Amino acid sequence: MSIRPIKSTSQAVPTMEGAGVHLHRAFGFTDPTLADPFLLFDDFRNDDPAKYENGFPWHPHRGIETITYVLAGSVEHGDSLGNRGSMRAGDVQWMTAGRGIMHQEMPHGDATGKMHGFQLWANLPSALKMTDPRYQDISSKEIPTVIEDDGTVARVIIGDFWGKTGPVEGVAAEPTFLDISVPPLTRKRFKVDTYKSAFAYIFAGSGTFRDASRPQGILIEKEIAGEEVHLRDLSGDRTLVVFDTGDEITVQSGEEGIRFLLVSGKPIEEPVAWHGPIVMNTQEEINQAMRDLRSGSFVD
Repeated sequence: MSIRPIKSTSQAVPTMEGAGVHLHRAFGFTDPTLADPFLLFDDFRNDDPAKYENGFPWHPHRGIETITYVLAGSVEHGDSLGNRGSMRAGDVQWMTAGRGIMHQEMPHGDATGKMHGFQLWANLPSALKMTDPRYQDISSKEIPTVIEDDGTVARVIIGDFWGKTGPVEGVAAEPTFLDISVPPLTRKRFKVDTYKSAFAYIFAGSGTFRDASRPQGILIEKEIAGEEVHLRDLSGDRTLVVFDTGDEITVQSGEEGIRFLLVSGKPIEEPVAWHGPIVMNTQEEINQAMRDLRSGSFVD
């Protein structure tokens, strides 16, 4: 087995989107090869309704898929096809924008005002850019959960993992999307397809994704199962870890454990022309999308 080294580590950056939603962006609108086929990842956690309640009013998408994962509060959504619905804690929506869709997303807090969720954008290959729009709305109860003997928990949203298959299907990038919790001071390895890009996003606790068998200096010393473990370079809340090639990742959790999303997907390796939520392969295709918007023909 080959442990994936870390290609880069960075902190999500505060930004504002929609009609004044305060969020943290882990990546997006910069280098489209960073996590190909994934283009953007936003963390929209907030406890202050004034910083998210205006939401994301009507806006277009073309050429991509958006993945929304809600952990607290809810997100009301609607679109130009007449679809309406609400995502609640634990729910997932995988929207294929394809040739074009107009939609809106309006977040609401829970009883304490807390809103917590993520949105990931996945690129579509040129052959599927103009496919028909579609939704996969997945309720929390449909998502399989696996619990290991050591207390590690994995929710399998898409892909095959530990004998379970996630309910989202038919996605171009053949991704795996996992919500993983590792208990305190625990070392774990997770298989990742060698030929897929992969990243982890930490949103609770801390830990290191460097090979725990090769300590690089001591930050904390602990004894686990009679073995001394050196914890170094602990990464915490809102940390993005992008991995290089290999077929496994390793994680050593800190004193409070660690919870992270582990996402991988097959690179598309095509040119990217980008204009906000419209992602095509050439500038002319972007220009055509703008003409379609102006003429009212963006949505059939």
